[in-house]
Amino acid sequence: MDPGQSAVLPTVREALRTLSSSEDGDCILSTLGSLKRYLGGAESPAPPGEQEEFARRHFSDVLRCLVGRLSPGWLELLPDGQLEDLWASFFLEGPADQAFLVLMESIEGAALSSWGREGRSVLIPPFLPQNYFPLLGEEIVRVLQALVDSLRGVGPSTLSLQSSALLRASVCFPSEEILGVLVPRLTALTRANCLWQRVCWRLVECVPDRAMEALLTGLVEAALGPEVLSRLLGNLVMKSKKAQFVMTRKILFLQYRYSTPMLQSLLGYLAMDSQRRPLLIQVLKELLETWGSSSAIRHASLPQQCYVSKAVLICLAHLGEAELRDSREDLLASLMAGVKSRLDSSLPAVRRLGMTVAEVASTRIHPEGPPLRFQYEEDELSRELLALAAPPPAADSPSEHGLPVVCSWVTGRPTGLCCFLSDDELVPYDMSGDRELKSGKTPAYVRDCVEALTSSEDWERWEAALRALEGLIIRSPAAAREVSVELAKVLLHLEEKTSVVGFEGLRQRALVAVVVTDPVAEYLTSQFYALNFSLRQRMDILDVLTLAAQELSRPGRLPKTPQCGSPSPASQPSSTQASAWRAVVEERIRSKTRRFTQGSARRGPDASPNEFNLVAGYFFFPLIRHFDRPLVTFDLLGEDQLVLGRLVHTLGALMYLAVNTTVAVAMGKALLEFVWTLRFHGDAYVRRGLLSAVSSILLSVPAERLLADLPDELLEAQPWLADVAEQDPDEDCRVLAVKALLLLEKLKGTLLPLSSS
Repeated sequence: MDPGQSAVLPTVREALRTLSSSEDGDCILSTLGSLKRYLGGAESPAPPGEQEEFARRHFSDVLRCLVGRLSPGWLELLPDGQLEDLWASFFLEGPADQAFLVLMESIEGAALSSWGREGRSVLIPPFLPQNYFPLLGEEIVRVLQALVDSLRGVGPSTLSLQSSALLRASVCFPSEEILGVLVPRLTALTRANCLWQRVCWRLVECVPDRAMEALLTGLVEAALGPEVLSRLLGNLVMKSKKAQFVMTRKILFLQYRYSTPMLQSLLGYLAMDSQRRPLLIQVLKELLETWGSSSAIRHASLPQQCYVSKAVLICLAHLGEAELRDSREDLLASLMAGVKSRLDSSLPAVRRLGMTVAEVASTRIHPEGPPLRFQYEEDELSRELLALAAPPPAADSPSEHGLPVVCSWVTGRPTGLCCFLSDDELVPYDMSGDRELKSGKTPAYVRDCVEALTSSEDWERWEAALRALEGLIIRSPAAAREVSVELAKVLLHLEEKTSVVGFEGLRQRALVAVVVTDPVAEYLTSQFYALNFSLRQRMDILDVLTLAAQELSRPGRLPKTPQCGSPSPASQPSSTQASAWRAVVEERIRSKTRRFTQGSARRGPDASPNEFNLVAGYFFFPLIRHFDRPLVTFDLLGEDQLVLGRLVHTLGALMYLAVNTTVAVAMGKALLEFVWTLRFHGDAYVRRGLLSAVSSILLSVPAERLLADLPDELLEAQPWLADVAEQDPDEDCRVLAVKALLLLEKLKGTLLPLSSS
C-alpha cells in the first residue's frame, strides 16, 4: 500500500468519529469539507489515488454515518440550509450506485428510527408508486425532449449515460402511473410533429422482447384511438415479431379482459396503414376460424365468445369488399360453421350471439347475396354488436340484392336457405280479407272442438275452437276425460293454419288443461322418445308436463280422482317457466340454510294433500328410462344437447314437485344416478340442470331417507360439487354448485356419524 492511500484511513476514521458525536455545526461543516476533497468537488481535491480508495473502501461508510445522523434538529445546526446542501452533495456527486443502495438500505431498515415517522417521510414519499412513477414519466419526457432538440441542432448532440439508462429502465418496466404521464404528453407532442413521431418509433423499437408485452398492452389501453396508437408505434408490428405476436395473437385470442374501445384502437391501428392491412385480413381469418370452431364454442365462456365476436365485427368494419373477395369462401365457411354450432346451443344468449354476428358478417362478406336475417329479441349486447360494424356502402345495400333469408328464433333453425341463394321469394300474407270472429262459430262442447281442429276447413271455426278449448275442458272435465288421449294427440300435432295471435300459448294451455283434468302422462312420455317427432314437439311435451305437474302439486287445489293408470304432467321449464320454479327452489334453500334445529325441516304447506303424489312416477320414470338410446332422428347424448338440457331441467322440476310423495325416494335415487352419469357434460345448460337437480333431491327427499338410502352417493357428490364451484367456466354453474353444497352442509353433521358407524 503506497503512502497516499494509507493517509485516507486515519482521516476517514477521525471524520466518522466527529460526525457521529459532535453537535457543533461549524465542526461538522469543516469535517464534511475535508471529506469532500475525496469526491473531487473541493478547491484543492485529493490526489486521484486517494479519491479512488475513498470511493472504493470508505464512501458507503460515510454515507451510512450521514444517514444515521439525519434528523430535523441536526440539519438545523447551521442556518440557511448550509448543512443540508453539503449533506445532499455527498449522495448526488459521489458514486451513484453506492448512494442508491445506502438510501434503500436505510429506508427498509431502522437507520432512520431515531428520526421518527415525520422525519422518515421526508425521504420515503418520493419513492411511493403514486409519486415515483409520475416523476419518472416526467423525466422520460425531459430526456426525449433533449433528444428531439439535438436532432433539430438546438441542444447537445448526444444524451448523457444517466439519461439513457433512466429512459431504458423506465420503458422496460412500464406501469399505469408512468404511461398515465407519458401517453397524454406524447399524444400532444407527436401531433403534426414528424421528429417526435420518429423518436417515439425508435424508442419502442429498442424495447427488449421481455418488456414488449407490458409496454404494448399499456399503450393500447392508454391511447385514445387508433390514430394516437399509430403515431406512437409506427409500423412496429411489421418490424418486431414479438410485437406482432402480442398485438395479433395474445391480446385477441389468449385474453379477453380488454374493453371494446381498446379492441377498436388495436384493430383500427392495423387498418390505418397499407403495410399493416394484410395483417388485419389475416387476423379476421383466424378470428372467424375460432368463432366457427365447435370445440371453442363448447369450452369458451360467453364473455370470451362475445370478445371474439366484437373483434370480428370491428375487423369487418375496417375492410372493404375488394379486400375480402379473395378470402370470401374461407370466411363464409367459418361463419356458417359458427352459426350452425350456436343455433344448436342450449343457451339462448349463445344462439342470439350467433344470429347477430351472422346478420352483420354475411352482409359484409357477401354483399351480392341476400342478407341473412333472424327473428330474435334484441338485447343490450346485440345492439352493441350491431353498432360496432359500420353500415356498408350504398352500392352494397342489402335491399338491392333480394329478400332476406329468415330464421326462426323459436326453433333456432333457418326456415329458408342459409347459403345466400335468392331463388325463392317470400309472398306477403294477404290480410285484406280478415274478419272479426262471429259468436256463432264458437263450439259449445269439447267433442265439437276436436272435430273443428281436425277436419274443419272453416278457418274462423278452427280458430274459435282453439280459443274456446281450454275453458271447455275446465268446465266439462267429464267430457274431456272421454277424449283425453285423442285430444292430447290432436293438440300435440296441431299446426298453425292461419295467423292466430298467441297460437303457441293457446295450444299449450289447452294441453296442460287436458293433462290436469285426466292425466295422460303415459301417452306424452311415450311420444317423447317416439320416431317422427320434431325437436320442437319433444320440448313442447316437456313444457306441458312441467306446467301440469305444477298445477297438480299446487296447494289448495280441489282434489280430482285420476283414472287408474293415467299419470300426470311433468315438464321442464322453458326460460320463463324454469325461472319460476327455480326461484321457489332457491327461496327454500335460503330458508333451510338459516335454520339450525335438529331433525327434518318442514317442507311447505301441509294443509292439503299433494295431488301429484298419485301420478308422479308416470311423469318421471318414462322420461329418465331411455335417455341413452339414440334414435335415427334423435340423439340426446349426441347433437341434440338442447333437448337434453331441457330434459334435465324437467326431471329436476318434477323431483322438486314430488316433495312429500311416496315415490320421492325412488325418484331421488334414479335422478342422482342420472346426474352422476352426465356430470362432466360439455354443455353449460346441461350442467346447470344437473346441479339444479341435485338441489331438488336434497330439498324433496326426507333427510333421514337421504342418509339411510343414499349416504355413499352424497359423499361422492360433495367433492364433485366443490370442484364445480371452484373451476367450472360457467358462472351460473358455480353458483348452483355452491347452493347445493350449502344444502349438503346441513346434512354433514348427521351424515358423518352414520357413515362411520
